[in-house]
Amino acid sequence: MNPVIHSKISVKKRGGQIDDYYGIHSFMDATKEVCSDNRHRILHTHWGIKRVIIPIFGHTIVNSVDKEVNVKDLCEQDHILPDYNNKFIPTLLDFTDELDELSTAEKHEIDRIYQYFGFSKAIQELLLSPLSITGQLKSLRLTYTGWFCNEIIPKIYPTEREKIESKIRLFEKMNFATWMDNGIALPKSVQKISSLL
Repeated sequence: MNPVIHSKISVKKRGGQIDDYYGIHSFMDATKEVCSDNRHRILHTHWGIKRVIIPIFGHTIVNSVDKEVNVKDLCEQDHILPDYNNKFIPTLLDFTDELDELSTAEKHEIDRIYQYFGFSKAIQELLLSPLSITGQLKSLRLTYTGWFCNEIIPKIYPTEREKIESKIRLFEKMNFATWMDNGIALPKSVQKISSLL
C-alpha cells in the first residue's frame, strides 16, 4: 500500500480528508527510501509508534473536521494492520530475529556513535531502546544507522550538531522473512500466541 491508500482508510474511519493523515502515513513508509522491499517496515511496530512516530507527530492530531484523532490508533488500525492483512502487528523482536549479529568493528562503531551523542542522555536512551526491548545487541543496528542518526533523531531532538557517518548497516544485514510480505505467514511472536490458544 502507499500513503494515499492508507490515508483513504483513515478518512473512511475518522472523517476529514487525505491531507489530514498523509504526513503520518508517508513518514511511516519513509524507510522505503533505504529499502525497497517489505523489510523496510521497521517502524511498523509498537516501538516505532512509541519511540519515533508519537514523539514527532504527537499523541493526537486534529483533522479538518475538528475531530481529535489518536496517533497510536491511526498507526495501528489504518497502517500497520492493513499492511499485514489485518492479522497482526509485528514486534521489534520479530524484526531483530532476522538481523545478523554485530561484528567487533560494528560494536566499536556503536560505542563511537553513543559517545558522539554524549551531550544528551535522552538521545542516548533512544539509541539504546531497541536493546532494552529485545535484549539483543544486534537490535542496535536500527538506531545506529546513518539514516536513524541523521534523519530521525533531529526530528525528535532538534540539534545543531553536524551529521555523523555510520558504518552500521540495517537492511543489508536483515534477512527477508515471509511474514514481512503482507501477512502471508505469521511472525514468531504471533506463532507463540497462536500455539497457546
